[in-house]
Amino acid sequence: MNWLLENGLLLLGERISFAELIGQIGAVAVVFLAQRRTLWTWPVQLLAAVLLFSVYSSAHLGGLAIRQVIVFGISCYGWWAWTRRRDPVFGIEVRRSTRPELLGILAALVIGTVGMALLLQQFNASWAPWPDAAIFIGTAVAYAAQGLRLVEFWLIWLLVDAVGVPLQLASGLYFSAAVYIVFAGLVVKGWLDWARTARSISAREPAQVSG
Repeated sequence: MNWLLENGLLLLGERISFAELIGQIGAVAVVFLAQRRTLWTWPVQLLAAVLLFSVYSSAHLGGLAIRQVIVFGISCYGWWAWTRRRDPVFGIEVRRSTRPELLGILAALVIGTVGMALLLQQFNASWAPWPDAAIFIGTAVAYAAQGLRLVEFWLIWLLVDAVGVPLQLASGLYFSAAVYIVFAGLVVKGWLDWARTARSISAREPAQVSG
């Protein structure tokens, strides 16, 4: 792992470690895989989480580093959950969130961000505790919602991107910032794809019941 951190390449005059390069490419690949609702989403995410943990730890971004630990654990759950909810026509069954689920997501984002920011401040674990905390909690909630196959997890990712791009730029992680921008466009497409699939599954269910 040290070799991946200490070696890399120059891109537009900026040094990018192999750990950051491979980790961020893996993160983008996860978006493509999630759009297609394939189980490969999760093992690729596990690899990216390990690499990005080392990158953010070396950049003294405690929230982003700890986030990868949470992502690793949730990815294990998501992999298990997706293997249990497969449809012969649509693949992984996706659905819209219920109102209680949406309220729970909102509460987790707000309360979690405040609590995590205060924790980072207390232990001096990040030079930017509030955006760091927002990204940390947003990522954890997004992956949990993805594991539950909720369409709205894509919208949470858009919020994470809105905070993540300026934080990455301020941290000197320019390649990661560029990845976040590309990531946002892919997230919009993923949201549209999942919403379309959810409508198709929802429309089919009443027909199956009446049949």
